[in-house]
Amino acid sequence: MSDARKAVIACGEAAQSAAASLAQAPDEQINQALRAMATLLGRRAPELISANAADMADGAASGLGRGLLDRLRLDGTRIQDMATQIGLLAGAPFPAELTPVRELPGGPSGVLRLAERRVPVGVIGANFEARPNVTVDIASQLLKSRNAGVLRTGGAALRSAAALADRVIAPAVEQAGLDPGAVQLVRSADRAAAVELVRQGSLIPLVILRGSGETTRRLAAEAASCGVRTLAHADGGGVLYLDRAADPALAAELITASLDRLGVCNRLNLLLIDSAAWPELLGPAVDAIRAREVTPLLPPHARPLGHEWALDTGHEASVTVAPADGPAAAAGLANSVTSGLAASIVTADPAAAQEFLSAYRGTGAFWNASTRLLDGFKLRGVPETGINVDHVPGPRGPVTFHDLCLRQYVVTPG
Repeated sequence: MSDARKAVIACGEAAQSAAASLAQAPDEQINQALRAMATLLGRRAPELISANAADMADGAASGLGRGLLDRLRLDGTRIQDMATQIGLLAGAPFPAELTPVRELPGGPSGVLRLAERRVPVGVIGANFEARPNVTVDIASQLLKSRNAGVLRTGGAALRSAAALADRVIAPAVEQAGLDPGAVQLVRSADRAAAVELVRQGSLIPLVILRGSGETTRRLAAEAASCGVRTLAHADGGGVLYLDRAADPALAAELITASLDRLGVCNRLNLLLIDSAAWPELLGPAVDAIRAREVTPLLPPHARPLGHEWALDTGHEASVTVAPADGPAAAAGLANSVTSGLAASIVTADPAAAQEFLSAYRGTGAFWNASTRLLDGFKLRGVPETGINVDHVPGPRGPVTFHDLCLRQYVVTPG
């Protein structure tokens, strides 16, 4: 048995051992663990930053690009933001465990009651990019949904993730009187560990997959062959369409706001401009892009329009700019050439806005707002495990603890 397989199985067994008691934990005990996580993030910040500094140094030496280094970095502000989000999560209400649905004929009294119950999955795995805050985001969502977990991050962030697991997550869970083994971290930088994570269906029946599209698709295919379900958060790239009725100042403001970070999936990736207003709007738009030290890529394009620059090492500071023949055509392009993450229209014309919003099929549709808003915390007030863009029923868009459950129908006598 390979070392990677041994590591994943050991983590899965430990998480499975903790899952039953976690599923029965009272609300307050769960929230106590989350509050302790928030406190320990502040208390242990120097240790976390020190571990992250070693990851950052190695990442820079190995040639990680600007976007990947931006994802990897931890500092005091980011740690405080993490603590704030976890604290708010602790105060978020739990969904009802049992929701009445309807009455059915039958039973001793002639009436049966149908209810829908939320049931924890048990153990959920997660394979994610070298981004330390995701370690805490996913751990907190698993705890709030009463699921144990097995986490695996990219090797570039392993020191940071281990510091978070050992100095924040496990101690907080233990302080709340829960099994500290409920959230496990696979301590292996070997990419084979990611493959093993999606092969252990008897221990880990559901795995959250985040990261580059190709890697995630390969892991999802492997999981399917092993009977393991996945929630894949792979592809991103925000679209902004400037309509002929766009306010140039607002357009520039949203372009600037959408490029505050280059390594995130919901930042501006494709800028579309109404063909009829191309001469008037192109100049201010290009100036706004360049103000962020980002390169606007104008026609003719060497890459497909929807190419996700955030994942292109060495080219992260790029935005594709192209014309579109009106709102419906812009939405159609967003539907066909991008992942369907999020798209926004800038316009003062309500009819144009409605045409665009009605035609777009992605997970987030915006009018005069930045696609950076497509985020679990910004939209729903709690952290997320990622953004699901699959065109299937179930959790779509930012996935939070509300979504990490199984549905069970319960019928009882009236």
